[in-house]
Amino acid sequence: LNSMEDPDDSCPEQIPGVKEALKNNDTAGAAKRIKEYLEKQTNVSLNIAITGESGAGKSTFINAFRGIKNRDEGAAPTGVTETTSEVTPYPHPDNPNLVGFDKYDFFLIISDTRFRENDVKLAQKIQKMKKNFYFVRSKIDNDIRAEESVSDSSKEKTLTKIRDDCVQRELGIESPRVFLMSSFQLHKYDFSLLQETLERELPKDKRDTLLYVMPNVNPDVISKKKRL
Repeated sequence: LNSMEDPDDSCPEQIPGVKEALKNNDTAGAAKRIKEYLEKQTNVSLNIAITGESGAGKSTFINAFRGIKNRDEGAAPTGVTETTSEVTPYPHPDNPNLVGFDKYDFFLIISDTRFRENDVKLAQKIQKMKKNFYFVRSKIDNDIRAEESVSDSSKEKTLTKIRDDCVQRELGIESPRVFLMSSFQLHKYDFSLLQETLERELPKDKRDTLLYVMPNVNPDVISKKKRL
């Protein structure tokens, strides 16, 4: 897999040992180096912790992130009652290395309403661990419909209002980042922005793993996957 950070990274000669092997006309050695590099990249694990209060939409988000539907085999259970109360790994169907809940590369703190005190306390602990975390305000499509039924506010004004309210309430959190989204409509709202943020902040090897398993929600993701 090739990093998207630099176009030159797509050149096989950038792989350690390949350039030297080619200079010595050792094509077999160069091929071996490339094969070892690709196998190493393929086996890079990406571990994501997804947490939040009961009913926040964690399971539906996990399924959407993995590109599967709630009713599919292997899907995280969803329902009106609490269905996920213990730490549970959910491998990606195309890449079992994307599991989450073991050694976390980053945290997604999900809420379908205002973020609560427990969310803030968790974020503060994650900060002390020097790990990245992101607030995800879920079920945003429900808020849009509810606001439209009682006022003439535009969708943009409603989203701004919700975002500002979330940020103002993250007291004690340095530069909180809040992403508004609907797990049933990933192509809308902030999912693409979250994807871009994760790509930018993950190490190079894990960045490609993330991109490989990311659902095809926009042309940019599809284009980048073709370059892997």
